[in-house]
Amino acid sequence: MSKTKEKTQQFSFKAETKQLLNILIHSLYKDREVFLRELLSNASDALNRMRFEMVTNKDVLDSNAELKIHIKADKDKRTLTITDTGIGMTRDEIVENLGTIAQSGARNFLEIAKEKNGDVSQVIGQFGVGFYSVFMAAESVRVISRSFQPEGKAVSWYATGEDNFIIGEADMGERGTRIEIKLKEDASEFAEEFRLKNIIHKHSDYIGFPIYMGEEEKPVNKQTSLWRTSKQDVTEEQYKEFYKQTTLDFEDPLTHIHLVTDAPVQLYALLYIPAKAERNMFSLRKEDGLKLYTRNILIDEYNKDLLPEFLRFVQGVVDSEDLPLNVSRETVQSSGLMPKLKKVLTNQVMRELENIAKNKAEKYNEFWQEFGVYLKQGIAANPSDADAINPLLRFKTNLNPETWSSLDDYVARLKDGQKEIFYIVGEDPKSVLRSPHLDYFHSQGTEVLLLTDPMDSFMLMGLRKYKDFELKNVSQAEVDTSKKTDDQSVEENIPDPDFNSLIEQFKKVLDERVTDVRGSNRLTHSVARLADSDSNANPDLQRVYKYLGKEYEVPKKVLELNPSHTILKNLLGLERDSELQNIIIEQIYDSAMLVEGLHPDPSSIAPRVQQIIEAALKKG
Repeated sequence: MSKTKEKTQQFSFKAETKQLLNILIHSLYKDREVFLRELLSNASDALNRMRFEMVTNKDVLDSNAELKIHIKADKDKRTLTITDTGIGMTRDEIVENLGTIAQSGARNFLEIAKEKNGDVSQVIGQFGVGFYSVFMAAESVRVISRSFQPEGKAVSWYATGEDNFIIGEADMGERGTRIEIKLKEDASEFAEEFRLKNIIHKHSDYIGFPIYMGEEEKPVNKQTSLWRTSKQDVTEEQYKEFYKQTTLDFEDPLTHIHLVTDAPVQLYALLYIPAKAERNMFSLRKEDGLKLYTRNILIDEYNKDLLPEFLRFVQGVVDSEDLPLNVSRETVQSSGLMPKLKKVLTNQVMRELENIAKNKAEKYNEFWQEFGVYLKQGIAANPSDADAINPLLRFKTNLNPETWSSLDDYVARLKDGQKEIFYIVGEDPKSVLRSPHLDYFHSQGTEVLLLTDPMDSFMLMGLRKYKDFELKNVSQAEVDTSKKTDDQSVEENIPDPDFNSLIEQFKKVLDERVTDVRGSNRLTHSVARLADSDSNANPDLQRVYKYLGKEYEVPKKVLELNPSHTILKNLLGLERDSELQNIIIEQIYDSAMLVEGLHPDPSSIAPRVQQIIEAALKKG
């Protein structure tokens, strides 16, 4: 520190501050506009503090002055001036507030700057360094402030972003703070009133104090945020309009959630579930995440910590008085506040989905077809969330293939004595209904969940039970084949000696491609099916590896044959070990592989099918 003249002092910035200023001055930023957000945020804080002070203290300077912010821009001179009538600062306060940065804040900021390769526009306000963001756009900055205390004197702070700043006396008759900014040449856009208004509407529209621009008499900001407005005072059309303005989505949202709560945390929230999962090309929202505000100040455009991953499609705003503005994400997390906010918001979203599912089935089906995959991902990624998600799952079944059913719907339709929830995994809704694994269940009128979405296999890793019922893949289910229904015709089986001879021929042709060939009395309409040779094998895991593209060899299967099927009876009539008999055996095996979705090269079947057709036509 050196005294340059009486009542004017020059100070040197500390090392961390110098390093920080160097980053801000010499780096390029995608969103330099955040400096205005930070300055308006500081002004709002000063006005809030003034309002609080006036509740208990009437002896203040300019007690009748309007609590406001005023912005004046001069394009020709490249200047921008921001004035507030807030609490103001004394000389000591301005040195403390603008002359130093907490070492921990500066250090954290510098670490984040390295991680983000210099683009720190989204975190500038989280480390107590928000004011210094002005140097992203400023050649020089002068701050003139006068404290609310009647005997206080105005003080000036001046810096160019170099190593020093200057403190001196100033002329300012009114209470508050004025920031005079000389803009860099490449930042002259911030002297354009229309540009400033756009930034205010984006970041600071809902600051609770009027922001005036130039000579205009009306504030340019809304001041009262929709999410802080009483539900009774907001129309359905206003909710929709706010959603469309903030997202540029052309469609109305599926639903909205307007939440105000004081316990266990204080928060305001306005959340939306879009009508479609895919964003349109004009969408303002380029990432998942909620807008996070504190005291009406936007501090995070895409916050991903407020909802679990499986609800990342939710759009909207969260605002909490309990959340400090200039604090690192790590500090917020360690304080326990963010998990509390997340719990409250998650419960509200899940409750809303449950309400729609219960009372507006058609609307919920629309939601499920767009966002069901997210809920399945939630179970796959965090099985601990399964209990909350399970009631929201929807399935089509073999007995109700055109309508969606919940697990509760399925359980309500269980056959007497049924202890398991049966499912089948397949490639698509139509082909899975023709699976030989369903023969027995079709014949008994037993309902089976049809899982044909690739994500279903991942979901099953976390969904093994619902209430008291285990989920069981029909391909591995133990069944009582002694049960026959009244309308079930009984076909005569191939005599054992002939059938055993046929089995041997299958083994000879297929060789090492199967571990065994055997008869099965659980097949009624299908000629064959592939079963796991190991009862402990996990066919669902096999599909997971397939979808992940992992190098994973599907275990060899057992080929089970239907001893009463007409095809096998006719196959016996062909000359043993003839070319036609052998290619039909090959086709039966490949068809079973196709149904399972396991065939490595389906197109290779075409020449053989042609041979079989030609043989059939010759015989005809």
